[in-house]
Amino acid sequence: MADRPGPKVYSIAAHRGFADALVAGLVPRYADGDLGLARLTLLLPSSRARRTVSEAFIRHVGETGRQGLLMPRMAIVGDLDLDETLGPLLDPLGGADVPPAIDPQRRLFALAQVLGKSMDDPPGGATLLRLARETAATMDRLLAEGISPSDLVDDKVTGIYPDLSSHWQDSLKLFAEVQARWLAQLDEWGAIDTATRRNRLFEHAAREWKANPPLTPIVAAGVTSAAPALADLLRVVADLPQGAVILPDFDLTMPDVVWDELGRAGAAPEPGESPFARDDAVTHPQYHLKLLLNRMSVRREEVQSWHRRGMTAAPPERSHAIGSLFLPPEASKAWVDLPADKRRMAGVRVMQAANPEEEAQAIALLVREALEQPERRVAVVTPDRALARRVVHHLSRWNVTADDSAGRPLSQTAAGRFLLLLAEVLTEDAAPVPLMALLGHPLATGSMERGTWLRQLRRVERALRGPRREGGLTPVASCARDLAERHPKVGEWFASVEAALSPLFQLPEEVGLAELLDALANAGEALCGEGLWAREDGRALAGFVEDMRLHARDAGFALDRREAAVALRDAMEQVAVRPPYGGHARVQVLGLLESRMNRADLVICAGLNEGVWPVRGSVDSLLAPPVLRALGVPGGDFRIGLSAHDLAGALGAPEVVLSRSARDEGGPAIPSRFLLRVQALLGDMLDRHSETRAIDLARAMARASPVEAHPRPRPVPSTEQRKVDISATALDRLLGDPYQFYAQKILGLSELDTLDADPDALWQGNVAHKVLERWHEERIAGRPASIVAIMEDVLDAENADPLVRGLWRPRLEAALRWVEETVERYEDREVLAVEQRGAMQFEGVPVHGRADRIDRLEDGTLAIVDYKTGQPPSAAMVEQGFALQLGILGLIAERGGFERLRGDPGGYEYWSLGKAKADNPHGFGYVEVPLKVGRKTSGVLPEDFLPLTAAKLGEAIGRYIKGSDPFTARENPNFPAYDTYDQLMRLDEWIALQDGDEAT
Repeated sequence: MADRPGPKVYSIAAHRGFADALVAGLVPRYADGDLGLARLTLLLPSSRARRTVSEAFIRHVGETGRQGLLMPRMAIVGDLDLDETLGPLLDPLGGADVPPAIDPQRRLFALAQVLGKSMDDPPGGATLLRLARETAATMDRLLAEGISPSDLVDDKVTGIYPDLSSHWQDSLKLFAEVQARWLAQLDEWGAIDTATRRNRLFEHAAREWKANPPLTPIVAAGVTSAAPALADLLRVVADLPQGAVILPDFDLTMPDVVWDELGRAGAAPEPGESPFARDDAVTHPQYHLKLLLNRMSVRREEVQSWHRRGMTAAPPERSHAIGSLFLPPEASKAWVDLPADKRRMAGVRVMQAANPEEEAQAIALLVREALEQPERRVAVVTPDRALARRVVHHLSRWNVTADDSAGRPLSQTAAGRFLLLLAEVLTEDAAPVPLMALLGHPLATGSMERGTWLRQLRRVERALRGPRREGGLTPVASCARDLAERHPKVGEWFASVEAALSPLFQLPEEVGLAELLDALANAGEALCGEGLWAREDGRALAGFVEDMRLHARDAGFALDRREAAVALRDAMEQVAVRPPYGGHARVQVLGLLESRMNRADLVICAGLNEGVWPVRGSVDSLLAPPVLRALGVPGGDFRIGLSAHDLAGALGAPEVVLSRSARDEGGPAIPSRFLLRVQALLGDMLDRHSETRAIDLARAMARASPVEAHPRPRPVPSTEQRKVDISATALDRLLGDPYQFYAQKILGLSELDTLDADPDALWQGNVAHKVLERWHEERIAGRPASIVAIMEDVLDAENADPLVRGLWRPRLEAALRWVEETVERYEDREVLAVEQRGAMQFEGVPVHGRADRIDRLEDGTLAIVDYKTGQPPSAAMVEQGFALQLGILGLIAERGGFERLRGDPGGYEYWSLGKAKADNPHGFGYVEVPLKVGRKTSGVLPEDFLPLTAAKLGEAIGRYIKGSDPFTARENPNFPAYDTYDQLMRLDEWIALQDGDEAT
């Protein structure tokens, strides 16, 4: 590294391996026999970079066989994107008389208050916090660029103000007003923003080092941030007698015409003009480096090549292909004449999977295969955290522990999710789904043994299943009381739940955020104990809660408790929880920020789809793009160029796999623009660079052996198993779909209701039957009552959801009033019984049923009445041999099967509570007779109804109960069957072959 006049700026090419090449050059230049490198100070961009460089020093010592080496002092410049602070070298005690920075949480709540005062109609608490967070991000972006609030009213901004659309004008005015109030607030507190403080500390260090150059060497390595204050500091470091700036992946081979096509990049052609043009190639991977050099006042020709190479260097021939890969539009035309040797990308493979699961499995296989080779290091680089977690889980199959170094948002960790579930339970007023998810969370034990806790939870959950009920803990308390007689521990379980959650529902509608967090933390500790705060995610959650409630209490910030879940989720998304180091020594799973400066023998760049890598270009929500250009701030697409630079750096590894999936969770995915460029550059050579073996292996692991088509089920139970009773409603299933009868009656299987289900016809029917039963009983007992009042009592007892009351209750009330008036007008018939159970022996088989109502007609015969909330069975269905429920009840009545009721059946009626078919002042309710009566020209005659029913019942008993016929699935295709047992009978596997099956 020979010195020459001018700034000492170097570049390590992508193929050389930045960290290893850096160490390989630093050791011979700065090491001495006694102190090693201890006199050297390295300025690094982040804590992750410090760890990467430290590992490179260790590898270098091992490779050279040295006994040991004192490593240099590594000072952290601090990466704002990683929420890192400056190291002590740049932020010494006392801070060089620079005012302290305001705490980020205190700033957030204060900005929310300022926004609330500045807006005519401020939104709710959660939305206000979100807007404050966006405002803070825009402020930091401007402050990092050295732009003060006064610049917002400069002529260069006011000159374009009239050309902006109205919403951008309003946004700019609001932002300027917020800035003015915010500066006044900071002056009152004697504090400054973190970005401002960083700039001042950079300026202080630059002045000190320029005036009094340090006696020890200082080298800035891997720092690519183009913030003006940091660029000035880097220029001072480059000018120091023993200083140097070393850039990663700066392309020294780029032609001048291409360099010029990148655009202005911070260098205004004339004073007063914008430093950024609309056509700047901000998405190019070298753009941000050009911006940095321009702000350092360093010419491209002054950048020297770092001639050392690392242990994981790739062939140099690939450098030209990487440089050609990201050429801007005009320069890309040179691809047409690019010879094959300039397109070489030996060691690079392209892999396309069908979906993210297949992609993750294939990546895990590549990692597993690479680990078979001793000392071979592997890095999986992806901005898709979900894909990264899938890879980690697949690797655990082979006991390979690979930590996702980019971490997970706090909201997606176990402890963070528990706190969010608590907030959702409060927000949704203890709706069953979030409540059961909370109580079933792995951390929840309620001071009970985990297995005991879960057993009681499962019992209550089973009882709680069904249609939606009203909010609060009342439904759970009701289920627990009913279960406590048989399972005493359920009472103890509910006592723990009630003690933990009741304080949450005592909070006022408008609650202070600090008080809300206190209540959530107390409830969490009551349900989880110390386990809530035990692991790394628990410790991160504890710090988050403590910090947030401290500043929320100081600010007096309040919000509607229904916004609790949204507010906390937004805040927790900003906190990354990184696992403690201790995974496999040769495997790394990294995000883009963490991958910078890192190198491995095999680098797998995963998730190369548009919108993932790179992320979609964003527009600042507060300031219009022309305003940002006028202020001298790079546009939203600037980050696409950083993503391109990350990929270019990864392509320098000895072996690279570029991976994507054709689909994501939302549907077909678009390949990354970077991957499309790779494929276009390779051209005819693409087939030789395709990775298909890992995909084939991944598919083979998930591919089941072919099996023959599942036959149509025809179970044949034993004679003993067939000895079951038949209910009035089961005859249809036995004749139309015997398999359903077999599954329900012989196997004893029934469908579980879902949690918080929408009220279905069964629930509505049960409610209507309960109302009518109570009304009839009161009337028969001589205590007539209002049927509407009884309806309200039943809905209360059922904890009916308010939405159900609003939508269904008016229709039910109208139909019930019709029933009430119709029955009250009776003179020639009398209601004898309601919900009357009856039974008989038919050919030696028990047959039973329940009649909704039995009336005595004028001629002394009995009328069997069945209530329906929807459309009743038609006469045509009865003629086909279905819907014989009333016939079964008639046979039971004929044989004296109803206790204390005697008489021959003489009438069969369905009373529907549906929309009336004829004139009805209430609009709902009518009577349907499912026989050939009146003007009906088809159907079964009343006198033939019972003989038909007896014949069908005898047929069913002879074939299935006393006979040996198989219980064939869907035997009668015309039977309107339910789909309850379709999955059990594997309907989809054989229904398409039904005709052929019947033929055989």
